[in-house]
Amino acid sequence: MGVRYPPMPTFSITTYGCQMNKNDSERMAGLLSSLGFVETPDESRADLIVVNTCSVRQSAEDRVFGSQEKYLEYKKAKPDMIVAVTGCMPGRDKAKNFRQRLPATDLYFPTPDMVHLPRWIAELRPELVNSDELEADYLKIHPQRAPGSQAFLTIQTGCNKFCTYCVVPYARGLEKNRPLEDILNEARELIAHGVIEITLLGQTVNSHPQFATILRELNAMEGLERLHWTAAHPNSMTDDVIACLALPKQVNYLHLPVQCGSNEVLRRMNRKYTREQYLDVIRKVKAARPGIALGSDIIVGFPGETRAQFEETLSLYEEVGFDISYNAQYSPRSGTLGVKLYQDDISKEEKRDRWDELQILMEKIALEKNRVFIGKTVNVLVEKQDNGYASGNSHELKLTRFKTDEADLVGRIVPVTVKNAKSWVLEGERTAA
Repeated sequence: MGVRYPPMPTFSITTYGCQMNKNDSERMAGLLSSLGFVETPDESRADLIVVNTCSVRQSAEDRVFGSQEKYLEYKKAKPDMIVAVTGCMPGRDKAKNFRQRLPATDLYFPTPDMVHLPRWIAELRPELVNSDELEADYLKIHPQRAPGSQAFLTIQTGCNKFCTYCVVPYARGLEKNRPLEDILNEARELIAHGVIEITLLGQTVNSHPQFATILRELNAMEGLERLHWTAAHPNSMTDDVIACLALPKQVNYLHLPVQCGSNEVLRRMNRKYTREQYLDVIRKVKAARPGIALGSDIIVGFPGETRAQFEETLSLYEEVGFDISYNAQYSPRSGTLGVKLYQDDISKEEKRDRWDELQILMEKIALEKNRVFIGKTVNVLVEKQDNGYASGNSHELKLTRFKTDEADLVGRIVPVTVKNAKSWVLEGERTAA
């Protein structure tokens, strides 16, 4: 009879929030795999559950609080289960007020402290971990990614901007930029494993002091087909960075958050630029890359925002001609300067009305801009394929769907002739290569 080995310990990760959080979860998966854990699709039977949280809006935090009842039920059947909560909530919860509302939680730590997981797990269940080696910097942990043609690459974490509505400097700390060589080495490894599209991540990604160099170095890497980065800050759109938009592997899209079109509201948001300065950056961007698609983030209902100031946002939106915007209704976040300085004096109904009005304008302009592509050929990186259809993003990061009888298109860039356009999707036919 052969030797029986104990089963491998298992983990499950639930991720809320942005692409940065998703990349952080990949690092945690990489760390846990290096300890001998294997991922399980059934979180109810996992030895370790990790909840990677977001604090941008109250609704994101409420989902975390609401999940605790489920984890308490899991623990009735599996009392030694470890539940860990990390991410932005612990990062900004210095007084541990949130921790008191998480009765099922055993470990509670901000993202950079994931390096201590081996020791903490060993203290709770020593049979699961036999390693006491700790990495000093969590960004040096090797991410565990699912095989694919696309990948996120974090080049920076934290933020020094202190916008009055934002929790990031409190949740993730001050800006920390990765060394150039670490970034390039990770990119080379990704490309060697079949990645053809890399998205660089940072809270204000273009404020990395070597950002333009990173873009030029990645553009020179053989095997990489597409390069994207998010999210940029208007004040860091230097002439050198803007010039890099014309590099051949740069996607034909830039996401540049404006947040508001009113100078007075921008001042109270502590955005450190004016409407005129933002529009000047946009003019330079359009000159460097004619026809570039543009995206943004906008907050409506910031404290004190008048109807006239909101209309300045609408007029800026039309002047820029954004292809898409991620619009949010202002949500007070405890610990931010906004809560300390300004009363949340815009009603929920008024915020909702302004959001609706902005959404209608966005969809109108998105449809107009998408119709320009009818009859043109776009290059699509296929991400999904089923039931005779394939879909993916064009070079302008516009979702494109087309009928095909070809097999195994996922991960390939193929030409598609656009036959119809809706607000959020282009529809077309596969073009002969």
